[in-house]
Amino acid sequence: QVYLVESGGGLVQAGGSLELSCRASRVFDRMAWYRQAQGKQRELVARITSGGTSIYSASVKGRFTITRDDISRKTLFLQMSDLKPEDTAVYYCNGEQLLGSYVDTYWGQGTQVTVSS
Repeated sequence: QVYLVESGGGLVQAGGSLELSCRASRVFDRMAWYRQAQGKQRELVARITSGGTSIYSASVKGRFTITRDDISRKTLFLQMSDLKPEDTAVYYCNGEQLLGSYVDTYWGQGTQVTVSS
């Protein structure tokens, strides 16, 4: 059974910091954090590959850092700093396994992050 379990969400004041964690049941080729604000589409926040290459959305670059546990490679982190009210959203952990032209995708249940002004 494949699962992804997020933790670390909560309420924080603007300018504060928060760290999200995602525990996976298996190793994925790449993992990512997405978020979905109320009334908006889910968007990519940051992604990291098995080789350690990371990318960020323009809105979080320089404020958020995605890392993965180097030993088990099954735990994903998102360090968020200088949080803004517009960062308020449900944050989802995503794991992908690349199978040729097919991508096997898994999602966590999400964790709420609320940033007050």
